[in-house]
Amino acid sequence: MSNDDSRAFLQVRGLAKRFAAGAEPVFDAVNFHIQRGEFVCIIGHSGCGKTTILNVLAGLEEASEGTVIMDGREVKGPSLERGVVFQGHALMPWLSVRRNIAFAVRSKWPDWSGAQVDTHVRRYVELVGLGAAIDKKPSELSGGMKQRVGIARAFAIEPKMLLLDEPFGALDALTRGTIQDELLRICSQTQQTVFMITHDVDEAILLADTVLLMSNGPQARVAELVRNPLPRSRSRATLHHEPLYYPVRNHLVDFLVARSKDLSHGRGPAHPPEITLGRDALPAAA
Repeated sequence: MSNDDSRAFLQVRGLAKRFAAGAEPVFDAVNFHIQRGEFVCIIGHSGCGKTTILNVLAGLEEASEGTVIMDGREVKGPSLERGVVFQGHALMPWLSVRRNIAFAVRSKWPDWSGAQVDTHVRRYVELVGLGAAIDKKPSELSGGMKQRVGIARAFAIEPKMLLLDEPFGALDALTRGTIQDELLRICSQTQQTVFMITHDVDEAILLADTVLLMSNGPQARVAELVRNPLPRSRSRATLHHEPLYYPVRNHLVDFLVARSKDLSHGRGPAHPPEITLGRDALPAAA
């Protein structure tokens, strides 16, 4: 994510949202951009409009002001070019894993034969490690497995951009960690562009190339763009051993604890600074 957004894959310019005429905006002057293949997480306190921003990117809601340009075209309404995974799995309970995903695949490629659809479905079911459960219905699956099906369905339509709204928030820590590892692996293989909402600082450090920090609402803004200096090959098991892990984590936590409140009510910058924590952020040797 560079300061020049003219060639960025996704460009968000001057975004604002009011839920009633004349009302104070939940967020305003939201500006950021995402490069193709970049994984971006957005963090902020409840009420700052994170989910609304994601819904605008998905074309599920209209902004009161501003524009969203993806791959050179303005976002107007939902599209199979953008895959969405919500907090709930949103599976059709009467259909098996295979048929839940096939329904989405046929929507994207209506001219495909049954064999083509099934081959494609199997590929993404295997990617999320659910090959043995492909013919089970959602009622036969655990919460983590259902969420994996939702992720497989989103990836299966091969969207230009994947939008994730706290997809692991309701899962236990062990299952959440397993799916985080799956997501990292799949994104590494597919070079998928991802925009994800999270409240978990460690999750953001693990997954994201860039973290957007939101000031508090109303009139919330993106206050900082924090570049993740940790190597992209990072893993959950070794993350805390990276020399810059704690400086990055401390910066994010300090912002959420103090600065997000100081920047409330529109006092955040319209064009947020880009912050990269380097070796100078490490504590001096004793």
